[in-house]
Amino acid sequence: MKIEIWADVTCPWCGLGNHRLKAALARFEHRDQVEVIHRSFQLDPSTPTGSTVPVFEMLTAKTGMSPAQIAAMTRRVEDMARAEGLSPYNVGGNNVGNTALAHEFLAYATEQGLHSEAWELVFDAYFGRSRSVFTLDDLVALGEEIGLDAAATRRALTEHRHRAQVEQDGAQARRLGATGVPFTVIDDRYGVSGAQDADTMLGILRQAWDAAHPVALTPVGGSAACGPDGCAIPG
Repeated sequence: MKIEIWADVTCPWCGLGNHRLKAALARFEHRDQVEVIHRSFQLDPSTPTGSTVPVFEMLTAKTGMSPAQIAAMTRRVEDMARAEGLSPYNVGGNNVGNTALAHEFLAYATEQGLHSEAWELVFDAYFGRSRSVFTLDDLVALGEEIGLDAAATRRALTEHRHRAQVEQDGAQARRLGATGVPFTVIDDRYGVSGAQDADTMLGILRQAWDAAHPVALTPVGGSAACGPDGCAIPG
């Protein structure tokens, strides 16, 4: 089974959705036959590079909500994460910026065979440790935590070797109808929008598995049954 997840690294529902998927997979009977592929989706590519702003400031400008409303909204996500064992999970106290370079870093790490490790690292750094994931130096330092060579990472990001891959991921999601993230596609057949809870996600995984692996029944037993021509009477 192939599971593709489009996400942005500063999207709080994406980090929580990733955690919920892992919880669902831990209970999934066929988890050893599942491949999880993370894909990039920038929610706002127009965000200026080279600077960050507080999450509260960004949300106020985009939504027009009051500080109290924003505080309640971000606290709700943090409380849900904590209740599901994901703690710390800082949403409201973070800064936000352009995530293009972070996605290029993730593509580079994938090329180096560290796909899941890099995605877990960036989610943990941003939401778990409130670290910046926006600058070249930020990402080079993070890469060293999972064994990436600092000089090689710096060259790859400076040369923007993986920019096209990041843009291709986003374009693919839009072709599939995604307008937000997280957006999950299972076996190229089932599309799931939003951070579904673990129980719901587990049910979807089982449904997709059963659809791809229909049960072949072997007839056993006697002939005491009815058909179009009547009912058989055993001798």
